[in-house]
Amino acid sequence: MTALTDRFARAVDYARVAHAAQVRKGTCVPYITHLLGVATLVIEAGGDEDQAIAGLLHDTLEDCGAAHEPIIRAQFGDRVADIVVACTDGTAEAKADHEDAEAKRRDWHARKHAYLAHLAGASADVLLVSACDKLHNARAIVQDLEDPGVGVAVFERFKAGQDGTLRYYESLCQTFSIHGVGPVGLLDAAVQRMHEHAGRTKRLTLEVAN
Repeated sequence: MTALTDRFARAVDYARVAHAAQVRKGTCVPYITHLLGVATLVIEAGGDEDQAIAGLLHDTLEDCGAAHEPIIRAQFGDRVADIVVACTDGTAEAKADHEDAEAKRRDWHARKHAYLAHLAGASADVLLVSACDKLHNARAIVQDLEDPGVGVAVFERFKAGQDGTLRYYESLCQTFSIHGVGPVGLLDAAVQRMHEHAGRTKRLTLEVAN
């Protein structure tokens, strides 16, 4: 059993404050629900407290800014901070540099290709937290796809649209499978459902340079 201490409680509060003004894409649901969901999946997969805390904080730099890194490192330790940094595919500041839709789309493709290449050599800590993050996101997409009020329009929320989003998740499945990451079976099942709801019979991947 994973023992959770006051550090975990402090991390929940840190995430709550850092993401206080943010909601899930296309919803009014507070963003903290995603972070709690990822931490829960990490624990269910056998992760320890550091990994669970990293699950809570994995989007802090990406959504709230790079200034959070030294604070996380000081409050929660190097291992947690290193996982958070490695799970970040672009800081809030870097994303803000791209203003028009086409520039954001190009930036998305560059970041995702780089992230997939990075995962190929990532540590077990990073792979577990990343896989749980992607699993929680994939399940949320499936839930919206199965909602008659949303359906395939859910892909309009993502910069890469339906095709790019499906290719990215398929590539993630392949990467996590190669490394034998615990939640990959659950992620693969969710991604399969994404393809089915989108009317896809063939699962394609993003091309990643070696």
